[in-house]
Amino acid sequence: MKKNLWAKTILYVYKYLENIADAIDRMIDRQALNSFYYSSSNQTDNGVLAVSERIIELGERKKKLINIKVLADRALETCEIENAQILIEKYIDGGKSDEIALRHEMPVRTYFRRLVQAEEEFLFQLATYGYTENKITEYLKGEKWINEVYNRFLCKSAVENDEISEYQLLRAI
Repeated sequence: MKKNLWAKTILYVYKYLENIADAIDRMIDRQALNSFYYSSSNQTDNGVLAVSERIIELGERKKKLINIKVLADRALETCEIENAQILIEKYIDGGKSDEIALRHEMPVRTYFRRLVQAEEEFLFQLATYGYTENKITEYLKGEKWINEVYNRFLCKSAVENDEISEYQLLRAI
């Protein structure tokens, strides 16, 4: 059972998006500066067209990551305040469930129910901006590191729901 996997994934990677966008900027700068050292033996890699294509590809990648960050910000802003706070504390700040439950003065079981509700609300808000789970999957298909996080949540969910044993999971990896 896939339970709110894109919500968990986007919120988990949120804290890394700005750093990766900055790293992409540095890669673009390096590509542009290194293109100055053009040699005829390296024509296909350092030609104007090849360098331009790599810079455009990196720019598109950065734009995609910034769009996901802005989308997550908007979705969190439109979520119920306590739900947004729980999501931020859990996924972005990396808080432990029992500590978050204690801070919000709720039993741990209630916290887990509330966490699922918050994830569902976050996904609903993403969908209101046109980003359904299928759209997110398509939009982020080229971001291997984000898809790796998604697959980890998927595997964890499969183990928790007894759809696969930990032994089967380890053998599959």
